[in-house]
Amino acid sequence: MRSLACYAGAGKSFAGAEKDLKFYRGLNISHMTIRKLCDEEAPKMEAWIQQSREVQQEFIAAGGNVEVTIDGTCVNTTEGAREVKVCIFSKRKRGDAALPVQWGNRPLPAVETSIAFAAVEECGEFKKRVNDWRRQLQVGAVGDISALGDGAVWIWNIFKEVFGNIRECLDVYHGLEHVSGTGKALYGEETAAYKQWQEATTMEFVESGFEKIEKRLDRLEGEKMTDRQKESVRLLRGYLGSHRARLCYRERLAEGRAIGSGQVEGACKHLIGARLKQTWAKWRVTRLNRMAVLCSVRYCEQWEKYWAQAK
Repeated sequence: MRSLACYAGAGKSFAGAEKDLKFYRGLNISHMTIRKLCDEEAPKMEAWIQQSREVQQEFIAAGGNVEVTIDGTCVNTTEGAREVKVCIFSKRKRGDAALPVQWGNRPLPAVETSIAFAAVEECGEFKKRVNDWRRQLQVGAVGDISALGDGAVWIWNIFKEVFGNIRECLDVYHGLEHVSGTGKALYGEETAAYKQWQEATTMEFVESGFEKIEKRLDRLEGEKMTDRQKESVRLLRGYLGSHRARLCYRERLAEGRAIGSGQVEGACKHLIGARLKQTWAKWRVTRLNRMAVLCSVRYCEQWEKYWAQAK
């Protein structure tokens, strides 16, 4: 009964969970009782997943290379909008080699196993949480590790400080979003010139990272532009230049690796957003962090393992 109530409460509002339990299970459990059970179970669940040898050994034994992805998403709290930081450790086998032209539709092997966690914390606290998991999962001593994320400086700082020199990759979609934004500033959206820019720069970006895009920007600076266009070109140059070493898409495609951080972005949407960003909801930070534990265990399919040993 506790498992059902907490599972429902981690997927919908407490009122919605009450309705679902009655409709699907014929159970009359009030939304206040569901809230109470979720609050009580979260600390136990967090302690279990941090100490579980089963979870640890399952990750260590899984095949594939380690991928670590980090992102953040804002949630309304009683203290205003706060960023929930999300991290996923996963293992994935390499896929078949692919050419840059195949980047958008190549099949990529599914993740073998994953551990997710999320919290409203300052960067230093979250970095410690990431490092604790790194040690528990024995990541970093040997093996092949990739770090994938968007352009946020705090994310790359955590990667560097926790893992050292590992393979970093800027999410390809974030990079292309910035390239596209400059095209819109230069030519206007929905124009033939913008469409041409979009098609050409997408392939250039995937094939060579910043190299060919930088040459385009060099040529543009010799042309007449408005102040807004000049600023857009300047910002794109700075953004891609700061991530130059992380734009290794051609190499990663040839090696059958992921080039996007879609896994953690999906977690921000489904793990956090679907439950914690519902209309009008305002969370106390302590309760939000408890719910994030339930959502993380539910998202990574560790739910049955936990309840198999729960008392």
